[in-house]
Amino acid sequence: MKKLLMAAAFLTATPAFAADKMTLLLDWFVNPDHGPIIVAQELGYFADQGLEVEVIAPADPADPPKLVAAGKADLAISYQPQLHLQVAEGLPLKRVGTLVATPLNCLLVLEDGPIKTPADLKGGKIGFSVAGVEEALLVAILEKYGVGFDEVELVNVNWSLSPSLMSGQVDAVIGAYRNFELNQMEIEEVPGKCFYIEEEGVPTYDELIYVANPATMDADMTRRFLRATELATQYIVNNPEKSWEIFSGTSPELQDRLNAMAWVDTLPRFALRPEALDEGRYTRFEAFLAASGLVEGTRPVADLAVDLGAE
Repeated sequence: MKKLLMAAAFLTATPAFAADKMTLLLDWFVNPDHGPIIVAQELGYFADQGLEVEVIAPADPADPPKLVAAGKADLAISYQPQLHLQVAEGLPLKRVGTLVATPLNCLLVLEDGPIKTPADLKGGKIGFSVAGVEEALLVAILEKYGVGFDEVELVNVNWSLSPSLMSGQVDAVIGAYRNFELNQMEIEEVPGKCFYIEEEGVPTYDELIYVANPATMDADMTRRFLRATELATQYIVNNPEKSWEIFSGTSPELQDRLNAMAWVDTLPRFALRPEALDEGRYTRFEAFLAASGLVEGTRPVADLAVDLGAE
């Protein structure tokens, strides 16, 4: 009995196992695109994996991949198209997981407006926020309909995509997200219509991905992180209403009609197997960017992405 009491006292005095700390930089402020991360945090899935994850929204959306490349954070949420450009520029980054497994970007027009197909954009104005990849997407779409890039006028509307369209400043916008801007227009009672880029000549890609610096990445911790988000995604799919309550309950700013609508539209786009890598997507999109002149030559998939579950 004395030995048992001593053993119990020893166990009580032993400090709890310390969780491994990770830093995740978001691509933007918290929104439904980040559902699996927030749900994993709230339901304790990260803790179950022995992780303490600090989730940080960036001051500048362009910073997260650069900070990860510099070793200032473990993971960042980024975009597959941007990853190709950044690796071509020499940034030490690799895709290690997928968050949103389909494009969200679309070419957005007014539902009751004069643009019935992209062919009608000849001579029109198209708004955009970020030069580069979006221009390449637009070229591919217009080419499918026999419209030359020099036959449209590009207008930099900064982040005012749907307002510029609703006000008549432009005839269409590229870079609008089908789960946000489209819903925002419905709420404003000026319905929009999306031309889905993956149906209009652009190779399908992963919209949101997790990127890491392969030289500093802890593969074991990253696998555990992805396992937690996989469990959270399963929970979201199985419990869409309850998971929305959990997610929106973390901040009053999330508890509005736009975020509720976006949650429903985003849910089926979450990656069910965040570790799994579709190599064909990366090969095809790299070739697409090379053909568009945005990157010089092509890089093998191994330079762009890794499937940690296969290692």
